[in-house]
Amino acid sequence: VQLQASGGGLVQPGGSLRLSCASSGLISSINVMGWYRQAPGQQRELVAVAPRYASYRYADSLKGRFTISRDNAKSTVYLQMNSLEPEDTAVYYCNVRTWNNVEYWGQGTQVTVSS
Repeated sequence: VQLQASGGGLVQPGGSLRLSCASSGLISSINVMGWYRQAPGQQRELVAVAPRYASYRYADSLKGRFTISRDNAKSTVYLQMNSLEPEDTAVYYCNVRTWNNVEYWGQGTQVTVSS
């Protein structure tokens, strides 16, 4: 499985961005699609995950501002980020997990929230 993330960039506080991550390869093996992020000097943390046949989950601190969605026909996962704050500045990584629990990571896309 190969992952290609896009949509990062520089945005002012209060702004919005939409990240996309397209999958290719053994896409029929994908169960969970999700997003993680890593800020400078911090550990990588969960943002949101979208299982194929289960409820979507979010980091508690991001509920209400971030929305994950997936288009199975396009094998793509999205992350809509609203009301962005400087604390959201990080490299955002897409992640997929197959039905046999093998994980794949995208290359990361930088999101910078600054005035």
